[in-house]
Amino acid sequence: MSQEKLGEAIGLTFQQVQKYERGANRIGASRLFDLSRVLDVPVSYFFDDMADGVQAQSPVNIIKGSVGLSEEPATFEADPMTKRETLELVRAYYNITDPQVRKRVYELAKALAAVAGTE
Repeated sequence: MSQEKLGEAIGLTFQQVQKYERGANRIGASRLFDLSRVLDVPVSYFFDDMADGVQAQSPVNIIKGSVGLSEEPATFEADPMTKRETLELVRAYYNITDPQVRKRVYELAKALAAVAGTE
């Protein structure tokens, strides 16, 4: 999707989208939500696999050493239902038009999960 089309979809100019992309402007929570809807991804998608350098610049990491937070931040385990991979898997599953094939794929996934759970 082009910056121009993305901008139109969320009511911005492509120049503003460029500023977001370059990091010149920060993206607010509501705008991030709008972007996730237009791009058809969960908001958590924008935080997956954040680079170590970016994580190190997080205010939590910067302040932790100098101010001394009383406790470590709680670890957050992302809900698998909000991951892009889950959405893509469900879409692919429902694109299987033959109900018997779809049922076999479902049974295969269950069997693989059972085997993985015993290891």
